[in-house]
This record gives sequence, structure tokens and C-alpha cells, in this order.
Amino acid sequence: MDYITELTEKGGKAKLAARKLATLSTAVKNQALLAMAAALADNQAVIIAANAKDIAQARENGMAKPLVDRLMLDETRIKAIADGLRQIAALPDPVGESISGWLRPNGLKVTKMRVPLGVIGIIYEARPNVTVDAAGLCLKAGNAVILRGGSEAIHSNTAIASILANAAQAAGVPAGAIQLIETTDRLAVTAMLKLNQYLDVIIPRGGAGLIKTVVENSTVPVIETGTGVCHTFVDAAADLTMAQDIAFNAKVSRPGVCNAMETLLVHEKIAPQFLPAMLERYIQAGVEIRGCTQTMTYHTAVKPATEADWAAEFLDLILAVRVVGSLDMALDHIAAYSTRHSEAIVTCDYDNANRFQQEVDAAAVYVNASTRFTDGFEFGFGAEIGISTQKLHARGPMGLPELTSIKYIVNGNGQIR
Repeated sequence: MDYITELTEKGGKAKLAARKLATLSTAVKNQALLAMAAALADNQAVIIAANAKDIAQARENGMAKPLVDRLMLDETRIKAIADGLRQIAALPDPVGESISGWLRPNGLKVTKMRVPLGVIGIIYEARPNVTVDAAGLCLKAGNAVILRGGSEAIHSNTAIASILANAAQAAGVPAGAIQLIETTDRLAVTAMLKLNQYLDVIIPRGGAGLIKTVVENSTVPVIETGTGVCHTFVDAAADLTMAQDIAFNAKVSRPGVCNAMETLLVHEKIAPQFLPAMLERYIQAGVEIRGCTQTMTYHTAVKPATEADWAAEFLDLILAVRVVGSLDMALDHIAAYSTRHSEAIVTCDYDNANRFQQEVDAAAVYVNASTRFTDGFEFGFGAEIGISTQKLHARGPMGLPELTSIKYIVNGNGQIR
């Protein structure tokens, strides 16, 4: 099957499914989500075998180790993504929720209600967990979904999508509600961006190149998920033990994800006490440090940072470090280089903390916590469809409410105008 035929057939099926999904009961949707979670557990050997093919191919192609980690599935990760589906099932159903209502002087009763977006296209890279998160969230919010993952995860995604779709359909969800574009032809993405007759919105998840391509070429409306050039600022009034733990976690726990810290900013007043031990801890963990001139005086292994490093999303064990003279300098640096994803300050000064949270323009702004918490699961959404860095419709981790639109329900008794 050529990619045009595949897109057209699946688009048509999704549009039909979306009409039925919009009025599907919460009970059926929840039953389907629980069945999907159980099916993942029952078929984990199949999923792991398919994933092993993708991992072998990735290593053969020289994929960076952190990106291989994002691609890898094992029993623990499969259990975690299945638990995400169970959490989604336990969340309130946003569809049909009355956001507000009022009575007009002419007797018309106006109600603002949540309704599904319709058919959502998800374009993403080598993260097979997105296949599950996207399918689950779209289903609970009453949307059909067409998934197009990266070729690096094609075996994993094909296995997972088939398992989910079969389980959902057996539980009463209409056929076509969960579909995967199986061709790896890059032209399929270009064609999908023009599929206005079937898709109501496209959400890209991936690196800067993918997101830029989608935003610049799509005629279908796009909810933009952004790259994560995330900063942590260690203030002069920071608890240094806390700061070291937060800064280490933000960079090292999973360097290949968008909420990992890419630049560490340190106030010059505490740099002599903080940086030598902090840099050594990073280096012992295999982190390459690229620092400003002042940072380089605290450890011989620090390489000089370039202008490009301050704007880089490394997605690797690489960290840019800069010593700044004040909170104002930290705020200016973040304003210049942030991608408005997640930013953090470590401080015991209430005024500085408050000012940082008020002035930093980002989807999530932290005081005394790691940027690694910017995640739908951690925010209590069960999972997320992505982390939006735009300001229209949705911002930050997108859970169920962000996958709905609104409808005005107007009731009268014969009014005319």
C-alpha cells in the first residue's frame, strides 16, 4: 500500500470513529483503557521482542546512548506505561463538562461545554511510550488518533498500536479510533500535514527539526510542543546540598529528555563553595562540562563554552555552566536562551524565588525542585500528549482538558431576534 492510500483510508476510518467516540460513555472508555493496560501486560514478551529489533538497528546506526535509552522498553517500563493508562481511566472525563453557564435577559440559557477536538494526528520520534500515552489520552478525551512514530521505533510502535487497537475495539470502542501509519516513507509526514479533510489538529513531539518542519509546513492546525533548553539557577541564598542534588538530578537522571537541564547558572557569591564539588560530581558521572571563563577556573576538565552552547538542547551528558553576578543576570540569560519549557531556581530567599517565578516566561517555573518534574504523569494527569511551549489553547504538560475544545449549548423557548 502506498502512503497516500494508507493516509486516505486511515483518515476516513478515523473521522467515522471520531463521530461515535464523541458520544461514547465514560464507562466504555474507562473499560477500554483498563483492557488496553491489561493487553500490554499480557503481550509484553511480544513488545520486548519487537523493541529488541529497533534497539539493535539503532545501535547499528550509531544512535547516541541517551536516545537509545529513550527507545528501549523492558518489563518495568511497560508496567509504568500500562499504569499510566489505568491512571487515565481513574481521571474525570472532561467530555460534556459544563465549564460555565448563564441566563440572558431574553431567557436564553447559554452553557459552555467541553467537547472532543475530533481527529488528532501525532507525529513523534523514537519514543514508543508516546504511542501508548497518546492513544490513551485521546481515547479518554473522545478523540480518534492517527499516530506516526519515527522509523527508529517502527517495530515497537506497530506491535503496541495493534495490541491497543484490538483491546479497545473488543471493549466497545469503534474501529479506527487508534491507528498507526506503518509506512516509514518520510513523504508520509509531508502528506499528513496537508490532511485537512480528516485531521482537526496535529501535535508534533520530538526534536527541534521535527517541530520546525511541522510548524512551517502544516496546513492542519498545530499545537506546538517545544524543545527544552532548561536552566537551573543556583542563587546566592541557596542551600548548597539541596542545590547539588537538584542540579545533578536535572542533568543526569535522564539526559535525553526535554525536561532535562541543559544550562546551569551559578551566582558568583557561592560559586567558590558550590562549583568545585558540583563539577567533580558531574565529571565522575561522565558529564562533559562546557563553561564560561570563570567556571573553567574551578576544574581543569571544563571545556570553553561557545555562544552556540548556551542555546543548545544537548539531550546528552553535556552541560553548559555559567557564573552570573546577580539574579538579574540569570533572568537576562534565561530570557535570551530559554525555549520557555521549564526553568528552576534554588534559593532560600523568598523574594528572589517569587521574583523568579513571576518574571521567567516558561510553561513551568520551579523553586527548589528539579525541572525533571515537567511531565504529565508527575503532574497527576496520568500521562501527557506532549509539553506545549506555545501560549494558545494549551501550555505545559497537556492532559485531558487540553485535548478538548468547547461548544456553546443554547436553550430557548421560542426566542427570535
